[in-house]
Amino acid sequence: VLGSTPHPDGAFVEQAIRGLVGDTDDVLRDGRILICDRDPNWTHAMEEVLKTAGVRMVRTPAAAPNCNAYAERFVRSIKEECLDRVLPLGEWHLRRLVREFVTHYHVEHNHQGIGNELIDGLPAQPAMGPIRRRERVGGLLSYYYRAAA
Repeated sequence: VLGSTPHPDGAFVEQAIRGLVGDTDDVLRDGRILICDRDPNWTHAMEEVLKTAGVRMVRTPAAAPNCNAYAERFVRSIKEECLDRVLPLGEWHLRRLVREFVTHYHVEHNHQGIGNELIDGLPAQPAMGPIRRRERVGGLLSYYYRAAA
């Protein structure tokens, strides 16, 4: 999706970010927040690209390694639960996998750090009714919910 290089510099990262912003289908779109560390490759020019797309960049505090844990945990989750189990068939397929996982992660995945709640809480479900299953990534990710009777 982003290309690769053994020695990324600020210009490479800026160009990679340009490929991730803009479209409504992309993960980095208007109203989103990108948490990043204090790597010198995160340049001011790249921050301007994000700002133009309506994405707010939040840098982790200096000398606070535990703050980077949230971003690292997401990377670990998407790798273990999705990307390590699927062989993407091209850029379009990889973008779709990432988009579906992000939706699942924010809307359908319980998080232990917030009391097994959902990040984007759903409205109250009915107490009775058949249990349904919503599949993502070809059935690799599942979400169970009660349907209205």
